[in-house]
Amino acid sequence: MTGSAVKKDEAATSKPWLASYPEGVPYEIGTLDYTSLGDLFDTACSTFATRPAYVLMGKALSYREIHDLSTRIGAWLQARGLQKGDRVAIMMPNILQYPVVLLAVLRAGFTVVNVNPLYTPRELEHQLKDSGAKAIFILENFATTLEKVAGKTPVEHVVVTGMGDLLGGFKGTLVNFVVRRVKKMVPAWSIPGHTTFKTALAQGTGETLKPADVTAGDNAFLQYTGGTTGVSKGATLSHGNVLANVQQNKEWIQVAFRERSEPEQLVYVCALPLYHIFALTINAVIGMSKGANNILIPNPRDIPGFVKELSKQKFHMFPGLNTLFNGLLHNEEFLALDFSELRLTVGGGMAVQQPVAEKWKQVTGVPIHEGYGLSETSPVATTNRFDSKEFTGTIGLPLPSTDIAIRDEDGKDLALGEVGEICIRGPQVMKGYWNRPDETAKVMTADGYFRSGDMGFMNEQGYVKIVDRKKDMILVSGFNVYPNEVEEVVASHPGVLEAAAIGVPDEHSGETVKLFVVKKDPNLTEQDVRHWCHENLTGYKRPRHIEFRDELPKTNVGKILRRALRDE
Repeated sequence: MTGSAVKKDEAATSKPWLASYPEGVPYEIGTLDYTSLGDLFDTACSTFATRPAYVLMGKALSYREIHDLSTRIGAWLQARGLQKGDRVAIMMPNILQYPVVLLAVLRAGFTVVNVNPLYTPRELEHQLKDSGAKAIFILENFATTLEKVAGKTPVEHVVVTGMGDLLGGFKGTLVNFVVRRVKKMVPAWSIPGHTTFKTALAQGTGETLKPADVTAGDNAFLQYTGGTTGVSKGATLSHGNVLANVQQNKEWIQVAFRERSEPEQLVYVCALPLYHIFALTINAVIGMSKGANNILIPNPRDIPGFVKELSKQKFHMFPGLNTLFNGLLHNEEFLALDFSELRLTVGGGMAVQQPVAEKWKQVTGVPIHEGYGLSETSPVATTNRFDSKEFTGTIGLPLPSTDIAIRDEDGKDLALGEVGEICIRGPQVMKGYWNRPDETAKVMTADGYFRSGDMGFMNEQGYVKIVDRKKDMILVSGFNVYPNEVEEVVASHPGVLEAAAIGVPDEHSGETVKLFVVKKDPNLTEQDVRHWCHENLTGYKRPRHIEFRDELPKTNVGKILRRALRDE
């Protein structure tokens, strides 16, 4: 039997998705193109030196500038005594400093710990202690949060930056805006012994960045995600995990440019936060590997400001979430933009709704191609064909070198069309959870599959459709919310006897949190609960709906039945 016949036979049986692959896309990715992410960034910055790499409010940094600035920051960190593999936290929105620090940490041989800038002190303390971060780079707007917990963490070096630190010398109104408006939004803070970003750059100029002996198996990122226990844990992603996902996606993306050739320089819209795995891989890593220019959007919730930035230049690639697409489609200025150069819109993080997809295509002329992945899979595991003209309502086909199995509760493979747990195997699957072999064992099977916790089925063409979640996890605008964490926080209020959290549909965020509370103190009010949640939970985790009950439904052993609350 010939090789092609073997492939066709395999596609028709154990891997039906292979028969649905676009012509010319390989089934496997082969050897990695780079030894490390630092190697990828060095190559990109050399190859595309004069091109703009990132632009914020009209101020661009070229690939050469990003490389030079990251060299100075990386050298500064090495001079502080950090060793290969040490963890460095980054707590910043989409500003120019983020890619500089990202490259610095990875090129110097350290591990990036991405932190949501909106974390409360409680959440930040846990992540810094759990990761063992030796240093943190933080935007001054959030320094007051760090101030409250810094002394309880292993952090030895705090570097604080301002919005305008890399906008210096940029003319007129922008600098005035940053100084007069943004500065006023910075709460007072005091962290003894901290270093400013400008000082670190200056001191790093006098140091030499020593080559880091980094291999594909070394840790690149700790991407924190929740769990069944509600305790956030770090998905340990190696350089090889992320590099594999880069190659998988690049093989897939080429299809998008068959009808219209790829522009000399791709322009990406970077509205999703770079600390989130979706934008981290798709925008920062894949974008830079292709020499793209990323338009940074620090606050995509400011739709008018967002659209104003989009109006300044034509863009080709638009990764986003359903909530983001929906918000833009309700803005008149967005509807009037020039979409003539838009080649590819990729939806992920949460389910893309059919009405939103239909209106997006009507407005832009380009369909939304939905994909699927998790922090644990670097992130992309499946996506729709980028040459399809219509929205499919599925999460697409497994990427090259990726296997998808649909399994029952006993771990047995199910037939096509049967609903079970979506399990993923491939080079992009994480090494495990940071220092949590117990949690790792719960999600990794003996034959190397990651158990996603999402329920779905595969059709005869190999397309996967999600129908439900096995976990009680709530998905708010693409962010995971774990009921146990919400319940634990609420139950710690002295006036609360019991609490239960579930997800309920929301037209803006897909889902939102609904909280059921049994009072211990009869004088407890809804406002009391909301204030407590505001102090202890990031915004997207806070309940939008609160209902007081005399009692909560329970099993015969006393476990709260969330499913009964959902079914009401």
